Amino acid sequence: MVAITLISDSLAETGKRFYFLGPQPECEACKLRGACLNLSQGSMYVIRGVRPQTHECALNEGLVRAVEIEKAPTAVVIPKRSAIEGSLITLRPYDCGQMRCANYSGCHPVCMEGGKYSVLEVAGDVECLAGEKVVSAKIL
Repeated sequence: MVAITLISDSLAETGKRFYFLGPQPECEACKLRGACLNLSQGSMYVIRGVRPQTHECALNEGLVRAVEIEKAPTAVVIPKRSAIEGSLITLRPYDCGQMRCANYSGCHPVCMEGGKYSVLEVAGDVECLAGEKVVSAKIL
């Protein structure tokens, strides 16, 4: 489903992806905050279209532009027992301490801990240095 939000004019390009990390203190008094803060914190979005409208923004020190966006699937590593396509999962990071692991970013995706996500696709087994049975998956 396509939604409309505002993004820095310099980043407003079809196909670009971004994470919504949440509101900032500068957003409190903004009259357009509803247009910017209508996203799910920690989710990745992809820009599907760029609109001509621009607005002043205190946070971005310049202009923001209206863009059409939709949530983008995120590649993660999840427990094998939870890896059922179409299921709803709560994402929890592993406390393995293996920061040099090739799969660490998949086990600890940016700003997604604790949220509920739908499993779109299960790709296959992944090696875990902590000995857990995990798989690569795409979630939304």
